[in-house]
Amino acid sequence: MAEQRPEIANSIKTGDYNTNYHDLGKGDIITFIHGSGPGVSAWANWGRLFPLLKDDFRLIAPDMSGFGYTDRIPDTKYTMNKWVKQVIDLLDALKIEKTNLVGNSFGGALSISLAVRHPDRVKKMVLMGSMGVSFPITTGLDKGWGYEPSMEAMEEILELFAYNHGLINDALVKSRFETSIQPGFQESFGSMFPAPRQLSVDAMAADEPYIRDIPHETLIIHGRDDRIIPLDNAYKLLKLIKKSQLHVFGCCGHWTQIEQTQNFANQLSLFFKG
Repeated sequence: MAEQRPEIANSIKTGDYNTNYHDLGKGDIITFIHGSGPGVSAWANWGRLFPLLKDDFRLIAPDMSGFGYTDRIPDTKYTMNKWVKQVIDLLDALKIEKTNLVGNSFGGALSISLAVRHPDRVKKMVLMGSMGVSFPITTGLDKGWGYEPSMEAMEEILELFAYNHGLINDALVKSRFETSIQPGFQESFGSMFPAPRQLSVDAMAADEPYIRDIPHETLIIHGRDDRIIPLDNAYKLLKLIKKSQLHVFGCCGHWTQIEQTQNFANQLSLFFKG
């Protein structure tokens, strides 16, 4: 029998399809929303954090529609409305009334949309390397969203994500590349952010008056050397969200949770417990 991939965990009905999600630990609930890089999954984004947080929190981490091992629906047009509905359907299916949120990049934009549209379902929120406000698309993000599968292209993109290139080893490149070429994966990813990709950046940006009305305590975390999402996004969100604070990691790119795993976990624990 083939060995089960760690990326594949639990499956539950969300609307018209099944969502692959991780569910471990006990305590106050944190829902983790991953980013939008090629070959991404909840496990790839958050797996290093699970053993550091599972003793204090219940951790929920889904593969969002079009990514990872959640069912793909042919000819689907991916929109923020559909992703928000997926998270709400997941919380309903798991009988979770209210959750803390941690959103990475695209997942940050989705977390903001959830907080705006369903404020009663959100406790506190962490936005890491977050989208959700408009900005001129970076070369790194444009390359990531325009990915065409090859080992060389995957390595180039991963090196844009990380400040510390020592993290980009052959095993990581191979793992992300092999995920990106699973049946149907590139078809959905390639259709998600078509050129000109600035339109997708703008589509993920919430209207600023709505962001100003977010009532939740929010921790904004960003890598100072992020080449995918500009650090200026973090300062914009800090100004817009009333109950917000900002932590910037130096010598850190877009992958705070990977480059600063223990420190990132410490920040989450202090914030959610406090």
